[in-house]
Amino acid sequence: MTDTTPLLFPDLGLSGPVLTALKRIGYEQPTPIQAQSIPPLLEGLDLLGTAQTGTGKTAAFALPLLSTLDAGSTDPQVLVLTPTRELAIQVAEAFQTYASAIKRFHVLPIYGGQSMGIQLRQLSRGAQVIVGTPGRVMDHLRRGTLKLDALKTVVLDEADEMLRMGFIDDVQWILDHTPKERQVALFSATMPAAIRKVADKYLKSPVRIQIESKTSTVESIEQKYWVVSGTDKLDALTRILEVEEFDGIIIFVRTKTSSMELADRLEARGHSAAAINGDMTQALRESTISKLKSGKLDILVATDVAARGIDVTRVSHVINYDIPSDTEAYVHRIGRTGRAGRTGTAILFVAPRERRLLGAIEKATRQKMTALELPSREQVNRKRVEQFKVGITEVLAAGDLDRFEALVDEYMTEHGTDTRKLAAALALLAQKDQPLFAKDAPGRSDPGKPGEPQWGWAKSDGKLDATPGPKSPVKSKEAAPRKVVTRSSESPAAADGAAREPEPTRAASGTSANEVAREIGVDEVTLESYRLAVGKDHKVSAGDIVGAIANEAGLQSKYIGRIRLFDSYSTVELPGDMPKEIFQLLKKVRVRNVALGIEKTTGGPPPRSAARPAAKPRKKPVGAGKRKA
Repeated sequence: MTDTTPLLFPDLGLSGPVLTALKRIGYEQPTPIQAQSIPPLLEGLDLLGTAQTGTGKTAAFALPLLSTLDAGSTDPQVLVLTPTRELAIQVAEAFQTYASAIKRFHVLPIYGGQSMGIQLRQLSRGAQVIVGTPGRVMDHLRRGTLKLDALKTVVLDEADEMLRMGFIDDVQWILDHTPKERQVALFSATMPAAIRKVADKYLKSPVRIQIESKTSTVESIEQKYWVVSGTDKLDALTRILEVEEFDGIIIFVRTKTSSMELADRLEARGHSAAAINGDMTQALRESTISKLKSGKLDILVATDVAARGIDVTRVSHVINYDIPSDTEAYVHRIGRTGRAGRTGTAILFVAPRERRLLGAIEKATRQKMTALELPSREQVNRKRVEQFKVGITEVLAAGDLDRFEALVDEYMTEHGTDTRKLAAALALLAQKDQPLFAKDAPGRSDPGKPGEPQWGWAKSDGKLDATPGPKSPVKSKEAAPRKVVTRSSESPAAADGAAREPEPTRAASGTSANEVAREIGVDEVTLESYRLAVGKDHKVSAGDIVGAIANEAGLQSKYIGRIRLFDSYSTVELPGDMPKEIFQLLKKVRVRNVALGIEKTTGGPPPRSAARPAAKPRKKPVGAGKRKA
């Protein structure tokens, strides 16, 4: 009898810290290239792999090489050569993610176009993994600023692309300057004669792996994509859910934690949603899927492993909230819709840097995707009004309104109210927590356009409201909040007890929050200071903090106030009326693989008001400007 138990990452012999990182980011099952590459690379064998973009080959070499790394040494032990600077950055970030549980780990991308001075300083500090383009790596080897004496492994990533770009001679020059006793892993989508020649010369009895590119025609599924930029992903998802006509939906995310958090946030916005992931018992999993089948549940937020085997004919849409790690996973995901002879719709959220995988997906599915235009605020309002009218029609058809008609007559007699005004008032009351007309930000006819998130916190209807909540009371004179968001360039005084002089940073430039508030007739925005458990030691920048808060909390960057970076922590000014659910969410948000751990600051110097009057010119003291003899 054949064993059908799926192979998991713990079965491959990876180190404890690497497995910890994989568990943290939610990776459970290796792709074919990973399952076949990891064991021989762990043994120190050379490897020749043929695999297309989108098969997960970065993890195929990064995970085993990190498992055998000596974190106690700062000498370069792994050198990865890539054809482009974009790929170098992407591979370096992947190493950083997979090494998040390895102490004192450093990876350094080096490429042309970046300041040589910056790279020299970073190289002098040391890094166990170097990821670079051939030209810049050669520059450093010639200068003597990159030492490869302790090098254990060289990886040639996308070797055929380096050949096409004319780098193959540079690659051979670099290989000639590496230690003779080192491991070489060569990955290429194709294997032209020139690449075979390099493999024959520099690889010793390599393990050969070939992953066939599977193509699938999915003609019954309409595929669309939206490039993630400007608008918050959750805001974009909410708009799509409001405007798209759907029956059942499966939303795919990358991690178990994301599945639960997204399901909770959709529930808070009035959608019937639940999470399904690998931590659930089989009984609970089956119960959740049964609810989706019966219509008691409309939205399932799932991870790849948890969604295997789901066959629900009413699933009309699949939304890839997080892009899958490889093309096979994508094909498997969208196969959850368009079943039993029905048509389906697949929507992919793709970041600009993930366009390479988008191209690979189109090749694998033999289908060109259509760019999705995000529904505008006007379209969302129109849809809400249509649903409201349908509700009125259904209530009128149901009858049994005698008592309510009498109540309306009584009110009109007592107050002499016009019928239309009374109906409008009742419609306003009927909105409850979801307004029929989302409020526009000042000066915008359609604040819902991509790249133009509205002002304020995301409310329970999933839209960004222009009215801030009640202000938090001032608890003490020391912690007095300020009521402005300005963009002064003056440096604030350092907080007491700082390990090092902080770097005061403004989140963004533009109109102050209070100017916006006055335009729409609300009170001033109250900013209070919050402490974050990330700082310079974690290689965190102010931009990282702004991005995390803006993306996860739905807050426009110009309402994020002063940011101070210290060694082990940071402080940031945010609206004091932050909803509890947003505050709890921000505690879990990760920056550079470290949880924000946001807390309200207590005590300390009060934030200064940047809306102070202009300083008066000082009078010159007598004799000023005269030279001393």
